[in-house]
Amino acid sequence: MPEGKKYKTIVGESSAEFRDRGSKFLAFAYPVLTLEQTKMLLRKLKSAHPKAAHHCLAFRLGHDGNQYKAADDGEPAGTAGRPILGAIDSAGLTNVMVVVVRYFGGTLLGVPGLIHAYGSVAAESLRVAEVAEHWIERNATIECNYPALGEVLYILKKHEATLIEQDFQLFCRIQAGIPMHLYDACTSQLSEIRDVRIL
Repeated sequence: MPEGKKYKTIVGESSAEFRDRGSKFLAFAYPVLTLEQTKMLLRKLKSAHPKAAHHCLAFRLGHDGNQYKAADDGEPAGTAGRPILGAIDSAGLTNVMVVVVRYFGGTLLGVPGLIHAYGSVAAESLRVAEVAEHWIERNATIECNYPALGEVLYILKKHEATLIEQDFQLFCRIQAGIPMHLYDACTSQLSEIRDVRIL
């Protein structure tokens, strides 16, 4: 991808609701950066909606959108996960996960009905979300000691880096996404700080 290019994602969580013949479909859209985040958010939703019949989902990760998943969670194959992923792709988004929680209303909706329900509610959850453009990034892991932390964070902020994970124990370890076109300048400045390692 050319340097300085941007991708679109959502800024915060959003939700939508759809009802059809007694069944209730609740869509929850999240900005996500890692597989671990998708698993944690799904666990959270399952514990918040333990009586739901299905927790179907789709996500697309990475600025190139190469990492994705569509899961039907017991619904007929292709009736839930694919329409949800289709909604994400139609909106031109990445680093997004949408989970649709279904409460079964007692009436079977059939394949077309399910595809419509899952696709519509997923699309609505994304339509009401705040969308932002971000620079395409390259990930770096930075290790430093505590005295250097403030300077490291300042340089990352100055170069519009995204803080993906932070681990402050004996040493500080930060996983950051640095805009591709600023990567060399940012890592060059970071490497000038004493006791900073870029992995």
